[in-house]
Amino acid sequence: MAKRIRVGIAGYGNLGRGAEAAIAQSDDMQLVGVFTRRNPGDIKLLDDSIPVHALDNIAEFRDAIDVLILCGGSKNDLPEQGPSLAAMFTTIDSFDTHAKIPDYFAAVDKAAVSHGNTAIIAVGWDPGLFSINRLYGEAILPDGATYTFWGKGLSQGHSDALRRVPGVKGAVQYTVPVPAAVDQVRSGSQPTLTTRQKHTRECFVVLEEGANADTVKEAIVTMPDYFADYDTSVSFISSDELKRDHAAMPHGGFVIRSGKTGNGDQQVMEYSLALESNPGFTSSVLVAYARAAYRLRKMGQTGAKTVFDVPPGLLSPKTPAELRKALL
Repeated sequence: MAKRIRVGIAGYGNLGRGAEAAIAQSDDMQLVGVFTRRNPGDIKLLDDSIPVHALDNIAEFRDAIDVLILCGGSKNDLPEQGPSLAAMFTTIDSFDTHAKIPDYFAAVDKAAVSHGNTAIIAVGWDPGLFSINRLYGEAILPDGATYTFWGKGLSQGHSDALRRVPGVKGAVQYTVPVPAAVDQVRSGSQPTLTTRQKHTRECFVVLEEGANADTVKEAIVTMPDYFADYDTSVSFISSDELKRDHAAMPHGGFVIRSGKTGNGDQQVMEYSLALESNPGFTSSVLVAYARAAYRLRKMGQTGAKTVFDVPPGLLSPKTPAELRKALL
C-alpha cells in the first residue's frame, strides 16, 4: 500500500470532529494526532486510539505530520494560529471573514514562504466551492451579474462571533435569504440588490447571569463584518431552548450567474448546496484540500494558496488516468 498522508487536527470543536470523521473515510490518509488548547485528557475522540496532545507542544511534531488541518474560529483563533502554524507545517484552514482574506493571505503567505511550507486558506463551501463557481460564472458569462445567497442555515462563523460578545453564554445565528430577491435573480432580470435586501440574520442568544440584554443586542447588531449591514433580529432564549431547538447545524445556499452570451441570449447558471450538517460538509472539503496541499508541497509549491490556485484533480485520491476514464 502506498504511504498514507499523515494528518493532524488543530482544534477539536464541531469542525475538528467532522475532520476526524472525514479522514476516516479516506483510505490514503492517516490521522496521527489531535491538538487542543483544552486539557487533552478531557477530549474524547471518535477513535480513542488516536492520541490527543496539547496545542502548545505541537512544534515537537513537525516531522510526524504532512498536513495540519486548522479547525479554529475565524474571528480570534485563525488570525494568530494561521501564520504561526504555517511557519511549522503545511496547513489547511477555513478562514471565512471575506473582507479580511487579503490581509490574512498576506500574513500566512509570509510565514509559509519563509519556512518552505504550503498553506491553503479559506477552504470550505463559502469561501471555497462557492468562490470557484463565482469565478466560473464571471469567466463564462462576462456580460452579467453574480449573486450569492446563503441559507436558510446556521452559520458557524457568525455563531462563533456571537459567542464572543461579552455577556453571551451561548448563541446560534441563522442566515435567511429574502425570497423576493431570490425570485428576481432567477428570473434573469439582473436586479441591483444591497446586502440588506438579499438576506436577514436571526440570532438566538442565551445571556450570562446579570448581563444586560440591551447592551448585548446593541453589540451584536452593530458588529462590523458580521451583522451591521443586515436586518438582524436578536431573540433571547434559555439554555434549555438552545439545546432543544438549535442543536442541529443545517446550511446551504446557491450561487447564480445571470448574463448574456455573444448573440444576446439570456443564460442563467446556478450551483447549490443543501447541507444537513454545515461542519460535517466543511470539514470534508478541508480534508479533500489537505490531499491537494500535500501534493502541492511535494511538487515544491510553497506559500499561501486559495481554491483558485488548486487544480481540481489534486483533490481526488484517483490518478489522472482514472479521473479521465471515470469522470471526464
